[in-house]
Amino acid sequence: MIDLTEMLQYDFMQRALIAAVLVGITAPAVGIYLVQRRQALMGDGIGHVALTGVGLGFLFQTSPVWMAVLVCVLGAIVMELVRSRGNQRGDIALAMLFYGGMACGKLLVSKSAQAGSGSLESYLWGSILTVSPADLVVISGLAAVVIAVTFGLRRQLFAICQDEEFARVTGVPVRLLNLLLAVMAAVTVTVAMRVVGLLLVSALMVVPVAAAQQLTRSFAATQAAAVGLGITVAVLGVGGSYETDLPPGPTIVLLAIAAFALFSAVAAPLARRRHRSAPDTGPAVCDVVLPAQDDQRGAQHGNRGAQHDHRGTLHGDLGTLHGDRGTLHGDHPADGPDGTRRAEDPLPSGGLAQ
Repeated sequence: MIDLTEMLQYDFMQRALIAAVLVGITAPAVGIYLVQRRQALMGDGIGHVALTGVGLGFLFQTSPVWMAVLVCVLGAIVMELVRSRGNQRGDIALAMLFYGGMACGKLLVSKSAQAGSGSLESYLWGSILTVSPADLVVISGLAAVVIAVTFGLRRQLFAICQDEEFARVTGVPVRLLNLLLAVMAAVTVTVAMRVVGLLLVSALMVVPVAAAQQLTRSFAATQAAAVGLGITVAVLGVGGSYETDLPPGPTIVLLAIAAFALFSAVAAPLARRRHRSAPDTGPAVCDVVLPAQDDQRGAQHGNRGAQHDHRGTLHGDLGTLHGDRGTLHGDHPADGPDGTRRAEDPLPSGGLAQ
């Protein structure tokens, strides 16, 4: 058992727990948007680029965290511009950016007089127990910005992640929000690198979201559950590492993966039970017999209206962008045809607030 009373007697453990809670909130809060738009590994790529910022911080004897923020933001903007252009060579460009950032960081660290292999290791794998008061101030400030953006602009960010074209025609500033989301991902990486490390930060952004998706049926519920799970595994990971003398970063990630496995095991029988309890209406069959041409030609607003009643038009069974396919207007089902999450809060019918 974790003895919280004893653990909280130490200042470094108090700082570690505060940092863990902040990372547990911010990482899933940003990660859910990356998962929604199938960019789950973006955090891993930004983590590679962040190593260059850490190396620059050591080389110029400045704060590695702030240098990592600067480099990560620039790298994230470049990544978003490459993605938005849809160039076939985009994957190659991103790969060179990722691995070039990591190689450059290692070279810069090797030329620094103040950083040894131990210092670099603390950024690669995390070193939450060495978080200083100055580090905690930086982490708290950056986390506050990420939380304000990801929760305050939740509906707009969901819109661009779900359907960029539809969001654009409704007046949403898609390009600006895409860049903002990339910047928030970059900031989250630098916030989390002292807790779980640059090599594992992507796991804390993705795994709690994937675990929450097993049991939740709306976007808002998934985001709340993922944040709750992120806080839980972060705090338990720090407490468990204190009791067992294990590295906190890997402990947190393994706890998140264990939670995903548990949620998946629970979700399977629940899904089967819901399927069995659902009423069996049978396949939708059109039983309308069209009248003969000589008797009734079927005016457009008469018998041919059966097409709108029985054949499942855009306003019927198939569901329009305002219906079953889970758009930004009205009530939404939990899952779309591609298995992605839907927004829980309806958006105004006249467009999204900017």
